[in-house]
Amino acid sequence: METKFEKLPENMVKVEIVVPAKEAVEYYNNSARKIAQHINIPGFRKGKAPRNIVEKYVGEDRIKHEALESSLPKIFSEVLKNDEYDIVTQPYVESYDYKIGEDLKIVAKLELRPEVTLGEYKGLTIDIDGYKTPEDAFQKSLDSLLEQSAETVIVTDRKSEAKDIVVFDFEGFVNGEKIEHGDAKNYTLDLANSSFIPGFAEQLVDRTIGEDFEINVNFPEEYHEQKLAGQPAVFKCKINEIKTKVLPELTDEFAAKVGPFKTVDELKADIQQYLDRQKSDIDRTNFEKAIFEKIVNDAKVDIQKSMIDREADQLVEEYKQKLEMQGFTWEQAVEAQGYDEILNSLKEDAAIRVKNSLVISKIAKEENISVSQADFSDKLAELSRMYQIDTATMVKQLAQTPGIFNALSQQALNEKVTQFIVDNNTVNVK
Repeated sequence: METKFEKLPENMVKVEIVVPAKEAVEYYNNSARKIAQHINIPGFRKGKAPRNIVEKYVGEDRIKHEALESSLPKIFSEVLKNDEYDIVTQPYVESYDYKIGEDLKIVAKLELRPEVTLGEYKGLTIDIDGYKTPEDAFQKSLDSLLEQSAETVIVTDRKSEAKDIVVFDFEGFVNGEKIEHGDAKNYTLDLANSSFIPGFAEQLVDRTIGEDFEINVNFPEEYHEQKLAGQPAVFKCKINEIKTKVLPELTDEFAAKVGPFKTVDELKADIQQYLDRQKSDIDRTNFEKAIFEKIVNDAKVDIQKSMIDREADQLVEEYKQKLEMQGFTWEQAVEAQGYDEILNSLKEDAAIRVKNSLVISKIAKEENISVSQADFSDKLAELSRMYQIDTATMVKQLAQTPGIFNALSQQALNEKVTQFIVDNNTVNVK
């Protein structure tokens, strides 16, 4: 087999392949026999019709197509056996000349991985602003524990207050028309932690049980239902029940109830340790982000548009899945944000992701960092613990998603390279 390579712009290579006539005929004959086994030709048992009969029955073009489909993996494997080119996608055929009895001529193109020129990526010192734990973080953590153990009691002798839980009926209207799915009976709402339209929960304060009243609010301009976005609305409401939370006392008994603590002081010490660890983790994350951004920004790489477009297509699919999980559709997102706005944003993210991946791969190659079977097993075990599924079941479920194991392997490599970067650079926390 003869090959001739030609380097093209944008990290592309054209290869002209000449397959000897003898091999080309063999591919053709094998495909004719394979086709004959799956079709019914009058007067012949399956697989027994001679080549000329099969040709008349299905045509030479179909046989040639089948021959190319089955032989190309072997041909490309032979062409690339020396690993001279680092390709990022499967080669694709641009044209071919397939005449029986003559050499098979194929013109194919290969897309190459862009060459990355790294700047300094070891021995650097990065300044970051240290995370400052909010002054009220300790008290909020303690209050949160108390609230988790709070008892809810019904109140009958006063009006609703901002920290209460109310059970109420409501019915919404916009421009005099009832809002679809904008009503409910005996709906429970925590007034201090409301996710309703801004201003709604505040108007449920200072109300009495059995009181009928109206709430006036405006739907946010960015509301997901376009016909309601920015519109003034009226909600007819009635309070059915008022509840309040009664917090437990902060005692040694309470401390023992919420964790392996004997005293309140031990509980408080544990909260402080958690806040300290949180600060350390955030500082480390900020360091990882800062040092990696510097390394990526200092690297030089000419990324072809096709790589970014493929990554953008992947991001579109991920975005659609995210929308679906949130109860929205792609069409709603396009209507609200605009197709070009979404796509341009995703393409920017795609360019960043592609460059990040290329830089990680380059550092891994320079430092001989690779993912071992043990590393991959650790990643699977991590997922098993996260989803509380045994590893064997996890593997079966993951196997149903194409490319997931490659993605996990890449994630493990990213983590190893990130650890290498952290270990070989210095942070100055200000």
